[in-house]
Amino acid sequence: MSEAQIAQKAPYGLELEPRTYWWCRCGRSANQPFCDGSHKGTDFTPVKVEIAEKKQVWLCGCKRTGNQPFCDGTHKTL
Repeated sequence: MSEAQIAQKAPYGLELEPRTYWWCRCGRSANQPFCDGSHKGTDFTPVKVEIAEKKQVWLCGCKRTGNQPFCDGTHKTL
């Protein structure tokens, strides 16, 4: 599998409403941090994120987190 593109070297801090989201894993989406289908033709697939209640989340922007889709601070080592 190829390596994901780094969308940004910081997390995306977002307040999300309850629903299903798809986090971009490949780093190619123009709608970061969410999938727009740009992964087609690659080995990547988006990650399903279920939000049950409105809350603040920090989604990974560097695409290197060990806790997909949430930031674990890996961007600080890039």
